[in-house]
Amino acid sequence: MIRIDDYEQLKTRIVNWIKDYYWKYNIKALVVGVSGGIDSAVVSTLCAETGLPTYVLTMPLHSKKENTLLSDTHATALVDYYPNVTLVNVDLTETYDKFMLNVDDTFTDNQLANANTKSRLRMVSLYQVAGSVGGIVVGTGNKVEDYGVGFYTKYGDGGVDIAPIADLYKSEVWELGEYLGVDQRIVDAKPTDGLWDDGRNDEDQIGATYVELEEAMENKTGVAVNILEEYNKKNRHKMEPIPTFKL
Repeated sequence: MIRIDDYEQLKTRIVNWIKDYYWKYNIKALVVGVSGGIDSAVVSTLCAETGLPTYVLTMPLHSKKENTLLSDTHATALVDYYPNVTLVNVDLTETYDKFMLNVDDTFTDNQLANANTKSRLRMVSLYQVAGSVGGIVVGTGNKVEDYGVGFYTKYGDGGVDIAPIADLYKSEVWELGEYLGVDQRIVDAKPTDGLWDDGRNDEDQIGATYVELEEAMENKTGVAVNILEEYNKKNRHKMEPIPTFKL
């Protein structure tokens, strides 16, 4: 679902949007996690393009070798090309293992809960760095994930301060990534959250491709309409304000 004709203009608009927010709220730095996927690669590159102090975090946590390679390669390339970028590596594997050992076995046999805990540990790491440098956490979610199927962890990768690409479909993120010169291996990699031991990707989990989901969101047609509606209903609690009792 491509709605964009000029990716140079898009890049400039997003970069300026980030900079405007930065100066408006007297922020000191941008902090973004890189996973080896296209979304985080695009967002971290856009942050680097602002010329503002940018911290990119690699956060391996029982990560597959290919994901770690891609995230490290991308982060290193940013540091080499942009003098405003600082690389921070936080290996969370031991932290996660110790945490799970200290939780009663009764509460560690749900694989979805365990996967979400991994994501939340990464969120904590991002905010630790952001708090230390007076920065904000920059989100990497796209339109399908954030507003279509709610495919993110509440208070995990959904815990961010700003969301530069949340109005871009995944197809548009891929195109923008190619325009920005993101490593082609990242552009071509199958989207995955990297939270599962069996290596399942996003399509395996959702049951539809991003292209199919985009068609369902944009035109209410295609094979993924029912899947989109089911996920949207199930995950609506992530996308709405926290319910609050009022006197």
